[in-house]
Amino acid sequence: MSLDASAGVVLKQALGAEALTVSDSLCRREVSTYLDAIKGVDNVVVACTQERALFSELAQQAVAPLRFVNIREHAGWANESRQVLPKMAALLAAAALPDPEPVPVVSYQSQGNVLIVGAAQHALPWAKRLASQLDVNVLLTDADNQVKNSERLGERNFPVFSGDKLAISGYLGAFKVTWQQSNPIDLETCTRCNACIEVCPENAIDFNYQIDLSKCRTHLDCVKACGSVAAIDFNRMATKRSAEFDLVLDLSPRPILMMSQVPQGYFAPGKDFSDQFDAVLRMTQMVGEFEKPKFFTYKEKLCAHSRSGKRGCNACVDVCSTAAISSAGDKVQVNPNLCAGCGACTTVCPTGAMSYAYLRPADQGLRLKTVLSTYAKAGGKDPALLFHSKECGADLLLQLGQNAMKGARGLPARVIPLDLHHTASLGIELWMSAIAYGASNIAILMTEEEAPEYCEAVQKQITIAQAILTGLGYAGQHLQLIQVGTAAQLESALHSMPAAQVPSIAAAFNVAQDKRVSLDFAIEHLSKYAPVKADEIALPKGALYGTVQINRDACTLCMSCVGACPSSALMDNPTAPQLRFIERNCVQCGLCEQTCPESAIQLTPRLLLTEAASQARVLNEAQAYHCVRCQKPFATAQMITAMLGKLATHGAFAGHLDRIKMCSDCRVIDMMKTNELSRPQ
Repeated sequence: MSLDASAGVVLKQALGAEALTVSDSLCRREVSTYLDAIKGVDNVVVACTQERALFSELAQQAVAPLRFVNIREHAGWANESRQVLPKMAALLAAAALPDPEPVPVVSYQSQGNVLIVGAAQHALPWAKRLASQLDVNVLLTDADNQVKNSERLGERNFPVFSGDKLAISGYLGAFKVTWQQSNPIDLETCTRCNACIEVCPENAIDFNYQIDLSKCRTHLDCVKACGSVAAIDFNRMATKRSAEFDLVLDLSPRPILMMSQVPQGYFAPGKDFSDQFDAVLRMTQMVGEFEKPKFFTYKEKLCAHSRSGKRGCNACVDVCSTAAISSAGDKVQVNPNLCAGCGACTTVCPTGAMSYAYLRPADQGLRLKTVLSTYAKAGGKDPALLFHSKECGADLLLQLGQNAMKGARGLPARVIPLDLHHTASLGIELWMSAIAYGASNIAILMTEEEAPEYCEAVQKQITIAQAILTGLGYAGQHLQLIQVGTAAQLESALHSMPAAQVPSIAAAFNVAQDKRVSLDFAIEHLSKYAPVKADEIALPKGALYGTVQINRDACTLCMSCVGACPSSALMDNPTAPQLRFIERNCVQCGLCEQTCPESAIQLTPRLLLTEAASQARVLNEAQAYHCVRCQKPFATAQMITAMLGKLATHGAFAGHLDRIKMCSDCRVIDMMKTNELSRPQ
């Protein structure tokens, strides 16, 4: 890397570090420099990942914590290497942040009870190899196919079933598999004595001990030969069977589970032997007790999914690629064992009912603020954040840096890469906060490892965020989704990304745990320094801000919408027949629209930037209807008129319509008097 003697001084000043050591050949020849530097130090950052394993071993608990960051491929190895000191400082500052508080964990237990599903020629060889290591079960799905001699069913070393119409649910340690046993020969009962093979005149039975029904003429000689074993039954109807397993190796031509991200413990490697070998190797390591982070937190009170059987927001259910989220009446439920930690549910959630915990929003916000403030302090201009995964995304960045040593451009000096557990986990509140902190661009790198639904969800959120920034007058394209498969494509996309306009003064607020609070902070700062002072900004459909329009001629002020609103955006007035609305609270979930019996409500997405957004305004009001007996107001005149019109011809109310005009107290009194008068003397 092109670092001179002044580099250490600049970095030390930007970081405020107590000590900073710059080495020429830290990897091996100057390892003593590393050992001297860490003596008696409680917080060490090593700015190279090449020898992570060696340096971790040498530390031997001498320091806590010991962190690593790659400034070689991410900064120094690029054709703009002489301008990368601000980025180096930012990456080092992020690496030096304290570890966030631990999150709850989700546990798995696996005893190694594996089900191998597939055609005999694929399933049986793997079953024989694994029988000594795992508790193997086989489910053959090729009842009508002949089996090679080398793959015949021999000694009963493991249970073998056959069937079709398979269904698999569950996760590591808790898979439930159902199938139908439809062939006349039950492999669980069959003793493999070969008597049926010998007597079958059509040679419809081979050494897979399943009857080829296309050849069979039902002579029943095999049934007689089977005798008291009774493994063959032509009268058997399709029998549904089920069993539970810890692991599933699916060797079917088409995987049984087709979701983008399959549960842990389920492997569907396809026909390629090397892929099968890799899957089997990983499977053999999944015996015992395991833990993973609980990636999400869910606040039911904030959820806008449903009310009283009416469906509102379904965003998290629709975007989840693992089927971990499902509807549970008026709320959603999340199976933490199925959750893969993508965080897309938190990105699309308009209320913040679903929030990401790995990292938490406040921790991620601190990271963004630290990176951008350090970059600016070191003299950097127009910072661009590149969010990428720790797997395929990190591999592309590594290639990008290495290619720079062979004449490629590498990462631009202003592009700061930040890894995420999953690129769909970062949402609009953190993007907007980063721009308020001074990020001129935010790029989200997605490769083939991300599910298509995640790319679509992130792009929709980008469209909403960009609409707000453009509406405020900030020039340029601030956010973009980069979908590439090679380092060269990524390099081209980043170098062609022009810097966009940001506020003249960086924000000082901290990201909150609450999504809406963080968004309010970010939008308030962006609006304060906006080039255009807008009162409102039109937003695309599906935005998490907006207003409610009421058809006053249709609305009866029944207040069903008030009871359905999860965010207290719609309110009644206890002293007058009024429907009121606070626009800032509205999340555009649509529950009010779905609940309204008169279809009098329409949603309009927009961002209102005036003080009126946080003030209650009257959407509809009506003249109060007074009880005909006590004169107490108890409803609206429009509602009573509508009820009288609907019930006038109803037999149950004939002769008692006056009670509709009474308040609840007077109605009871009138009913009691009527009963007394009608009672026999």
